[in-house]
Parts: sequence; C-alpha cells; structure tokens
Amino acid sequence: MAMTPTFALGPRFMGIARGDATARFCIAGLPIDLGTTNRAGARDGPVAIRAASRMLRDGVHPASWRDPLALDLSDIGNFEIALGDIAASFARIEAQAARIAHLIALGGDHGATLPLLRALRHRIGRPLALVHFDAHVDTWPDSFGQALGHGSVFFRAIEEDLVDPGRMIQIGIRSPVDRPTWDWTVGRGVTILDAQRVHEVGPAAVAAEIRRVVGDAPAYLSFDIDALDPAFAPGTGTPEIGGLATWQAQAILRALGGLDFVGMDVMEVAPAYDHAEITALAAATIVWEYLSLLADPARAS
Repeated sequence: MAMTPTFALGPRFMGIARGDATARFCIAGLPIDLGTTNRAGARDGPVAIRAASRMLRDGVHPASWRDPLALDLSDIGNFEIALGDIAASFARIEAQAARIAHLIALGGDHGATLPLLRALRHRIGRPLALVHFDAHVDTWPDSFGQALGHGSVFFRAIEEDLVDPGRMIQIGIRSPVDRPTWDWTVGRGVTILDAQRVHEVGPAAVAAEIRRVVGDAPAYLSFDIDALDPAFAPGTGTPEIGGLATWQAQAILRALGGLDFVGMDVMEVAPAYDHAEITALAAATIVWEYLSLLADPARAS
C-alpha cells in the first residue's frame, strides 16, 4: 500500500513519480478530439483517467498477484499536437510515439490510434494483429467527409497495411452500420464478435477466439471505452446501449496472458459526460489490467 493517501498522489498515472521516456513501458496522453462525430470532450480524457487511476495504487492485482508498479514504467505526460489540424497532429503523435519502446496511450478520440499504429508498423516491420474493443467497427472510408475522423481509423489502418485484417478481431460491436461497410470489413478477413455474441458465449469463449485469431503475432490492443455499456461508461462521445459490462471486459483481458502485446490505448473518455468518475475509472482499470499482463514474470522483457 502506498504511504501517501490516494487523494494526495501526484498527477501522473497511479501517482507514478517518474517521467522518463527511456523507460521500458511509457504512458502518454493524447489530448485530441478533432475527429469526433458526435459529442466532443475526449481531449480531457487523459487528465480524467490519470486522476481516477489513483484508486489502483494501493496493492497488487488480486487475481494474478502481479504488481504493475514493479514494471519499468513511466508517465511521460501528454504528446504535443497541432492546434486545429488533424493531419499535422497525427504527424507529431507518430514522431513522438516512434521514440517509445512500449507505449500505453490515453485518449483522446479514436482517430489518434492511427499514428500510433504507423509508428509501430515502421518499428516492427510487419502488419500487426489487432484486438479492438468498440461499439463501432470504425472501418468507414471517411467520417462525414473527414478521412482521418475517428470512424475511419481502421479503414485507414487496413488500407495502409498497418494491421493484418486476418489477425484482427473486434469485440462489442453493436452500433448502426451500413451494409457495404460491414461487408467490406468482413470481406477483408476481420473477425467481428458483436456485443450480443459476447453476452451469449461469455468471456472465456471470447478470449479463446481472440487467441485463435491473434496467434503468435505481435499484437496491439485498442480499447474504445464505448465498448462498455453506457451504464458503465456514460462519459463518452458516441454511447451505444447493449454493451459490455466492466466485469466482462476485465474477465476477457485477464485471459489474454502470453499474447505478444506491443502497445495499447484506451480512447474516447469524455469526462464532461461522466458521473462520479465511473468512466474514467473503468478506463484506468483497463490500462491497469493490461499492465498486469505485462508484469507476468514469464514474459520476456
């Protein structure tokens, strides 16, 4: 347990004192929401997630007994963006992400995942597997005329060969979607587990399907907080009913140990629409669960 009371911890994730970009694992904020198509405000997500994360400081993981704070972990603050310019902001985000060994990003609208994938693709030299939690497929060719909007991030990622659609799985999908976009996504080889299917088969079966799709490929985890039902995550820009419960998301993530994760993000937290920090705490806990997977002693550094 921390010697400092929760309320008095510093402003970094879980009160981490360190802000060193040379750490093995780095947390950074992406304060951008220029690509949102409904409610804005995700630019304030990183601050809210960090504040809520202080609740996670007072002990180790109660299921795995791993301690995320035992990692070589640093919170390096927020990435620079270009005010009012999506393309220029993405160029800056990509350049900053390229210098980080293993990045955990706090968003921010989901479009900002694109420059993170660009940086990883360049470093790794092959398309990534992708584990994508979301209410939306995010494979529309454009978002109301904006090619870099948050609804087009994975269309761009597939088209740019950043991810391998045959090793891409989407969990929690349930929003309205036009049939051509759905058919294009499935036709490229993406596996979709809609929210109803998740509820029917349960977390263990979902985790098994994720493992089957991803295999031993280097994998990226992208978690849009609207994958959760609005009862568990009201503070987001495009809420959709019928989503996952927080316990379901936790159970799925806890069963993904051993996958070769090379980075992750949690996106679309809009604190202006939150209540009692429940969305921000859910997002912070998703990151904490991911860090607990990385803290597995059997995982190669």
